[in-house]
Amino acid sequence: MTGLTALVTGATSGIGRAAAIQLAAQGARVIVHGRDADRGAQVLDDIAAAGGTGRFVAADLSQTLELVDFPEAVGEAMDILVNNAGRSWFGPSDALGTTPFDGLFATNVRTVFWLTTSFAKAMARRGSGSIVNVSSMAGTIGLASGVAYGGTKQAVVGMTRSFAAEFGPQGVRVNAVAPGPVYTSADPARTDALGKTTLLGRAAQPEEIARVIGFVASPAASYITGAVIPVDGGRTAV
Repeated sequence: MTGLTALVTGATSGIGRAAAIQLAAQGARVIVHGRDADRGAQVLDDIAAAGGTGRFVAADLSQTLELVDFPEAVGEAMDILVNNAGRSWFGPSDALGTTPFDGLFATNVRTVFWLTTSFAKAMARRGSGSIVNVSSMAGTIGLASGVAYGGTKQAVVGMTRSFAAEFGPQGVRVNAVAPGPVYTSADPARTDALGKTTLLGRAAQPEEIARVIGFVASPAASYITGAVIPVDGGRTAV
């Protein structure tokens, strides 16, 4: 990926942080997005330690004006876009109010649509580009406590396939990676329990998801587009 520039949203923790470091290790210059400049600086230190370079751009992408202004704030075209920023909510459906419901869709769905639309245009003009959307196994299987969250991730799957059809003729690849349970900042007990339901009997580390993102984003995956790649320990296989 030497000479390529990648943008990773939600890159100051979890899968996004691991993906930013992974892409840097593969040679890309990485634009790190997040809301906290201090955490962003820490990720840039990790990228430097991996032999890479990058910079930080702050924005709360759940806010309409910040989302609309974000491509201009980035200020340059991307070769790779990883739409990772997102939020989750688990619990009884009747306990989810309208505000957090709207927030889930604003962050998980609207952001993917807007940023893909914004950055893919320049990729299409150049005739190349790779976009990786982070979905979830919750977009494939039913989780009783994650109805709205699962709905957002299924929307990401649908958009991935449609964007692949829209931009593929111009040389832009659009794919999704669908993780299973991952040890991030979420409830570790829930992650442990979900991990035990996978064929491998465990949850993943963020770096295991990031390695797949790194492959799918790279020229090594040049004939893959419109795909949704499960990285879930076999949870959706049976």
